[in-house]
This record gives sequence, C-alpha cells and structure tokens, in this order.
Amino acid sequence: MYGTITPLFPGLPGGPEVLVVLLILVLLFGANKIPKLARSTGQAMGEFRRGREEIEEELSQMDDDEEEEETSTESTSTEKSTETSTDTN
Repeated sequence: MYGTITPLFPGLPGGPEVLVVLLILVLLFGANKIPKLARSTGQAMGEFRRGREEIEEELSQMDDDEEEEETSTESTSTEKSTETSTDTN
C-alpha cells in the first residue's frame, strides 16, 4: 500500500542539486560576494590545516623527547648499577 520513501538528496548531490545550491548562494550573497566568500573560506581552511600540522609536530616532538628521556634514564640507571656492582667487589 505504501511505497518506499526516497530521500531528496540520496548520496552525493548531482547536477540539478548543485545548480539549486548555486542559485540560492547567488540570491543570498550576490554575484560579487561569492568569490570573496570562497577565497576567505579557502584561507580559513589553509590556516586550520597549518595549525593542525603544527600541533601534530609539537606532539611528535614531545613523544620523541619523552623517549629520549626514558632512554637516558635507563642508561644512567644501568651505569649506576654497574658502578655499584664493581664497587662492592
């Protein structure tokens, strides 16, 4: 009795959907402001990407520093135990 309900935009939007979205953008912002809006969006995305990469680099440096500290602490404790064992002999 009831048919299947299909969504308005199934999957990725195709040609007609993109045209409708572009028409709405032109009506809302005007043809002159759309390039400025796209440019500022691209710049914001680039800044976000650079910030994310900087944070990832800092985190990897912190991990490297922690590994170096653990390695130096282990070698120092090994040297001390070796000195202690030779001193007792």
